[in-house]
Amino acid sequence: MSRRKKAIKRPILADARYESQTVSKFINNMMYAGKKSTAERVFYEAMDLVEARTSQSGVNVFKQALANLKPV
Repeated sequence: MSRRKKAIKRPILADARYESQTVSKFINNMMYAGKKSTAERVFYEAMDLVEARTSQSGVNVFKQALANLKPV
């Protein structure tokens, strides 16, 4: 039996731009060597590019792509 306390689960905060936890988790997974601002910049630039090319919301395209990846 461990003498330490259990680790407290920290809630994942939604990202600032889209208010989505899914986007926040993706940015955290994309982050390399603790450079979160770089990961955010890359993701947000990609979403701007998607919005410009498809004239749809970038987050909706992202969530649809995630839904396509999940097993049925």
